[in-house]
Amino acid sequence: MLQIENTLISLDIKEKEFVCNLSKCMGACCVEGDAGAPLDNDELEKLHDIYDEVEPYLSEEGKQAIQEQGKYVNEGFDEFSTPLIEGRECAYAIYDEKNMLKCGIEAAYLDKKIDYKKPISCHLYPIRTVQVQELTGLNYDKWSICADACTLGKELNVPVYKFLKEPLIRKFGEDWYKELTVAFDFLDEKGVE
Repeated sequence: MLQIENTLISLDIKEKEFVCNLSKCMGACCVEGDAGAPLDNDELEKLHDIYDEVEPYLSEEGKQAIQEQGKYVNEGFDEFSTPLIEGRECAYAIYDEKNMLKCGIEAAYLDKKIDYKKPISCHLYPIRTVQVQELTGLNYDKWSICADACTLGKELNVPVYKFLKEPLIRKFGEDWYKELTVAFDFLDEKGVE
């Protein structure tokens, strides 16, 4: 583990390689699992604020799920996630012309309708965060549906933290990311695994 400011970072984030390979997985992370995308508390109000702009991008099933369950659901212990369509795909997920799942929120963002890209938990994947008192732990989450992303990351020699530069900066800031890269470079020079 490595500590930077109030974060504890698993060294797997430096050592594992990963590049999303949507042409292989078809966006399976939007449908697999037993809950929707985890949401930070500050994202709850954001979903209300952007919904009118996002709604035209959503499927009828997604709109119906949101109408029935709300823009987010409480999973218990004040942990929130996006609603699901019949217990499967995220209500904000949409299918493109190739039957690939993508994020309706991100589609609105790419069309410059909103300034919020998508839930940070989705943007950061395969990094999962966990709160441990005042510290935020960052862990690499290995999931079988991402095997092709691991293979592509290895072929391209792209560590997780480099693949996720944009969302890491979005979550923790530019200075934090610079400190992370300096620390990882130092570990490489010392030959620390």
